[in-house]
Amino acid sequence: MKAHIKKIVIHTKKRKEIVNITQRVREAIDKSGIKEGIVLVNSMHITSSVFINDEEDGLKRDFMEWLERLAPEGDYEHHAAGEDNADAHLKRTLMGREVVIAITEGKLDFGPWEQIFYGEFDGQRDKRVLIKVIGE
Repeated sequence: MKAHIKKIVIHTKKRKEIVNITQRVREAIDKSGIKEGIVLVNSMHITSSVFINDEEDGLKRDFMEWLERLAPEGDYEHHAAGEDNADAHLKRTLMGREVVIAITEGKLDFGPWEQIFYGEFDGQRDKRVLIKVIGE
């Protein structure tokens, strides 16, 4: 079994943003040379997430609106510690930390519309995403 690790840095222009990272994951798989296995993609920060869904601008806006209804910006206990991003922590919990995808014949084994996204909820600074490819 082989393993290949790639860490990418994402710096969003907005505090809250959804970024398609599918191509960057494909590049890491290609570089790994692994043909059969899995890839783990996870955010290395507690105010951002990685998830799979459809690449459609309206859907991305829907996600952000839905998350804002579930975890609105506002006054939270966490802010007493000097932070102002409690809603970002909650949004990350809702959207998830990571995804694991099968690799078959050197390619992501996806459904027809699936893409990998990085969800940023407290951005405008460098954040890291781990891509770990494991297999043969």
